[in-house]
Amino acid sequence: MLPLLRLRQAEGCTPVTAAQLRFPFVFTLPRPHPTLPFVNRLSLSAPFRCLRISSQLLLIALVACVSPAQEPAQEPVEKLADKKAEKTAAPEKTENPAQIELLETRYRFEANGDSRKEVHARVHINSELGVRQFVRLNFDYNRSFQSVEIPLVRITHAGGGTADFLPSAITDQPNAAVVNAPAYQDVRVKSVRILGLAPGDNLEYRVITAVSHHPLAPDFWLDHSFDRTGVVSQELFDIDVPASRKIQLHVAPEFPYEMIESEGRADARVVYHWRPPLQRPKDRAQGESVSSGPDVILSTFHDWGEFVNRTTPHLMGYLPTPEIVAKAVELSASADTPEDKFRTLYDFASQKIRTVDLRLGSTGFRLRPPLEIVSSGYAISEEKCELLSVLASGIKGGPIAAPALVVSSASPLSELPGISVFSRIVVSAVLGGKDFWLDPSIEVAPFGMVPSDLRGKLALPFYYRSDSEHFEKISPDLPFVASQKVEVDAALDARGKLNAKVHYSLRGDNELLLRVAFHQAPKEKWKDLAQLLSLSDGFRGTILSAKASDPYATHEPFTVDYEITQPKFVDWSKKPVRISALLPQLGLPDPPAKPAPGARSSSVELGTPLEVETRMTLHLPPDTTARTPTGTSVERDYATFASEYSAKGLTVTASRHIHFLMRQVHADRAADYNAFLRAVLNDQAQDFTLDREAPPAPGSEPNSPASAPRPAQKP
Repeated sequence: MLPLLRLRQAEGCTPVTAAQLRFPFVFTLPRPHPTLPFVNRLSLSAPFRCLRISSQLLLIALVACVSPAQEPAQEPVEKLADKKAEKTAAPEKTENPAQIELLETRYRFEANGDSRKEVHARVHINSELGVRQFVRLNFDYNRSFQSVEIPLVRITHAGGGTADFLPSAITDQPNAAVVNAPAYQDVRVKSVRILGLAPGDNLEYRVITAVSHHPLAPDFWLDHSFDRTGVVSQELFDIDVPASRKIQLHVAPEFPYEMIESEGRADARVVYHWRPPLQRPKDRAQGESVSSGPDVILSTFHDWGEFVNRTTPHLMGYLPTPEIVAKAVELSASADTPEDKFRTLYDFASQKIRTVDLRLGSTGFRLRPPLEIVSSGYAISEEKCELLSVLASGIKGGPIAAPALVVSSASPLSELPGISVFSRIVVSAVLGGKDFWLDPSIEVAPFGMVPSDLRGKLALPFYYRSDSEHFEKISPDLPFVASQKVEVDAALDARGKLNAKVHYSLRGDNELLLRVAFHQAPKEKWKDLAQLLSLSDGFRGTILSAKASDPYATHEPFTVDYEITQPKFVDWSKKPVRISALLPQLGLPDPPAKPAPGARSSSVELGTPLEVETRMTLHLPPDTTARTPTGTSVERDYATFASEYSAKGLTVTASRHIHFLMRQVHADRAADYNAFLRAVLNDQAQDFTLDREAPPAPGSEPNSPASAPRPAQKP
């Protein structure tokens, strides 16, 4: 099976460690590696908890083989040091593919909310990988309130000579995600293809992004994280604000700054200037006690109540019109209860309105009217949440529903108010005293289910309240019991060839992963998806056929069936033949590592409670005998495991059942969990022993030595 599902915002496909800046909107600088494809906010970074995958590369391949209807353009390469994963060797032994020798960023804000950002960078290319990382500079922007200028792009060759890129080399096109969405043609990508770049060259560029009449003006905000990886040699950062605007500024203590105030009165300004610290703090991943979150946060919002008051007219700016009320009544006419009516509205908003996958805030929170969204048949995530909320208010006895911004960090109230605190948008609803959390942008998510990486996070629902206690915690529970069932019906013939039919039935996080994958892949690609599933299960063979249930049928478990064949599964000439049970391996979390002296032990995270059942039936060729391993039974209050193995005639059966009952095992029970884990692993390591009599040689007598049965050998 697959690894446990983890969903997140598309930008999360690449972790950011330097120069990620957002102010009234999101835009970033050239990152040093290409964009990985993704499946509609799907993250495959976490290992599958219950059915182990053999390689993380298979997860990436699963995503890559899916052909999304709208593949987002490569994000602007302004995330300059965001690939920690490539640091596989010690820093002193590894040279960065590209070294950013200078990164200079300057912001200037005006009293009316207009702003200007200028970035100047000098990059030394060390290898061919560095060439590929900077082969194209992309910059996202929204031309309705932004403009991007690239006044300088220059290569200084290692052998001497320079090459300047002319304005004609710069292209300006709609974001790939909006090609078939005319309403969002203002969301664009300006890019420069860097030709002639080679190892040893230096690349220098300057980019200016201006904002005018942003929808949330005169407010503005930004966050910035300094490079901690060593990719940037020298980093300069300036913020220039009018003295007349009251701002809140949070700065990590390890990054002191110099503040310069002008002496004028009418146009007095304040400049905050950062220069590189003498001793740069090490990366957070190495256990240093540095602050969490961005290093610099600036906001003009006084508190979260003011933030809600300013943004509510944008996220909840439309009341139900008579046409929308009529649409809501029409859609829910066949449903009896208010909850069933709400389900039909959710199915319409999620499945009938195509999601245009743009980053949160790409349109500046300028949302289209609900009726226009329905007419067009497509919407961005903010609009789909707005549409569902307005439709829900149009039915009698319906829920109180509103968009809710999901916090990307663990402690939002300790940060300054601003859009950059949030990573996603969902719908929060209350009906009959019951809370619902929904994400209509995923299109095939079951009612009441949000991705696993959002459950348990804090969110800010827009219920027209304006108090600082408005943050609510998304329920960590699923709206149904999570389960996975795998059935394998296999046959082994006299030539050693294996044919198997594999059936999956899933409810829960892995269900959502597969729904999205099969939903976005054309049917001619389903065999490719099944091939990857078989590899993750440990089956090596060729997929003969593959089918899946309707991804839109979210009221029922999602099912996948494939047939696989492997010509040389066993070699009967070897005596005896040993095979493992043809079942997916149950991948349990590893026990916690031994803590450092004085450090606290960590708990074992088991995740969402889940029941997994796997069953195999193997049909053997004539004249074959089988010996089975011994079953296992282990029970704990946090999980139970049981296995059974049997052989009757030419049929061998095996079953394993594991049930995770709790979300975590406390640190002081690590030894007990380790014993439970060993019992499961030892059971899975057992083999079946097969022995097959050789067929009589042609013309031999029944009692001749050649035809005499060979005694079974002990394993």
